[in-house]
Amino acid sequence: MEKGGAVRCQRMGCDAMFTEDNNAEDSCRYHDSPIFHDGMKEWSCCRQKSHDFSLFLAIPGCKTGKHTTEKPVTKSVPANPQKPVPLPSAAQNKKPDDSCSRCRQGFFCSDHGSQGRPSKPSVVAAKKDDHVEQAAAPPVKKIVDLNEPQICRNKGCGKTFKEKDNHETACEYHPGPAIFHDRLRGWKCCDIHVKEFDEFLSIPPCTKGWHNADAA
Repeated sequence: MEKGGAVRCQRMGCDAMFTEDNNAEDSCRYHDSPIFHDGMKEWSCCRQKSHDFSLFLAIPGCKTGKHTTEKPVTKSVPANPQKPVPLPSAAQNKKPDDSCSRCRQGFFCSDHGSQGRPSKPSVVAAKKDDHVEQAAAPPVKKIVDLNEPQICRNKGCGKTFKEKDNHETACEYHPGPAIFHDRLRGWKCCDIHVKEFDEFLSIPPCTKGWHNADAA
C-alpha cells in the first residue's frame, strides 16, 4: 500500500482509499444502512438487493458525497419506528412468517413486522446464584396440544418441536444479545463475530434449554 497519508473510506458501499487533498464533494459513492431479511440483503436507500453477500457489497452506491473515516452507526432496531408491530394474537396484515429464517430465530424482520426478542429473564436470574448453569428454566406456557407442532422462537434455534418432546436440553440457542457493529455481526454470549450474514446465522448455538414458542 502506498504511504501518502491515504486512508480507507468507511462509508457503506465505498471502501475506497483517499487523502484529504483528493476528496471532492462527489468523490464518494455510498449506501445508507443495509436490511437483511429471509436470506436477502437489501440497501434501504435504493432497494437494490441480492442473495449473495459479495454481489450485495458490489452494488454501486446510490448517493454521493465526500469520503470519511467516521464509521457508520448501525442499529439493530427497526428503521421505521412508527411501523405498527402486530401482537401474536392480533389479526393484522403483517405477522411473523414461520418460513422466514429471521422470524423463526427471533430477529427483527422488515418484511413481516416481527420484533427481535430480548434474552429470557430466567438466564439472568440463574447468574445471581453463583451457579453456572447452561440450561434455562422452563418457560411458562399456555395450554397447548402436546402433539401440536410449534416453532421455537429462541434466537439461533427456529426449529419445529412438539411439547411432548420438549425438555431442558432440547433447544440449542443464543441468549444474546446479537451485535452488529463496524461491518461485523456476532453474538455477545459466545464472543464470535463474522462478516457475512449467512455465516452469522450459522454460528453454532452456545446454550441449551427448553424450546419456547412464545419467547418474550
